[in-house]
Amino acid sequence: MIQLIFEIPEATSLKDKRRIVKPVVERLQNRFHLSAAEVDLQDSLSFAQIGGALVSNSRVFGESVLHKALKMIENETALRIQDVKIYSEEF
Repeated sequence: MIQLIFEIPEATSLKDKRRIVKPVVERLQNRFHLSAAEVDLQDSLSFAQIGGALVSNSRVFGESVLHKALKMIENETALRIQDVKIYSEEF
């Protein structure tokens, strides 16, 4: 599971924020096959929190996908990442 909190300084309305956040969530879903959504800070104009989850039979593979997703966000978006947490569990 990955959780990201990032700043969106150019958003002046919730509509602006949605216009920026929605494509990031869609890229995580389409490119990395993550279950992803905006999970918190929906009422904040300048911050957003996105969560993503992946189920795999290999911990190493799952963590590598999550790290690749993080690199994609860092390299392909103009978002200012404030906090990142990556969790892994085995059952």
